Amino acid sequence: MPSRGTHPEDVAVLASTDESTPYKEDLSNKIKEQKIVVDELSNLKKNRKVYKQQQNSNIFFLADRTEMLSQSKNTLDELKKEFQEIENSEKTKFKK
Repeated sequence: MPSRGTHPEDVAVLASTDESTPYKEDLSNKIKEQKIVVDELSNLKKNRKVYKQQQNSNIFFLADRTEMLSQSKNTLDELKKEFQEIENSEKTKFKK
């Protein structure tokens, strides 16, 4: 039976959001969104069609599912890397 107490992971998340910058919070939200996109694309049946929105437009074009999945994973990796760099720089500031 799981305990009702606070888990160490929860404390880390709460501590990081209390003192984080708006940019870091925005980046965290983008990472969450991108994880959902990757998950959705990963779980699509092979015969499903995928459309990509034209930037700054309401026009959608048919796109290759595997290519979109690859691009989404790359974007997620870049966002995670950027977030990690921000966290590392904050840790070095606290150590000084």
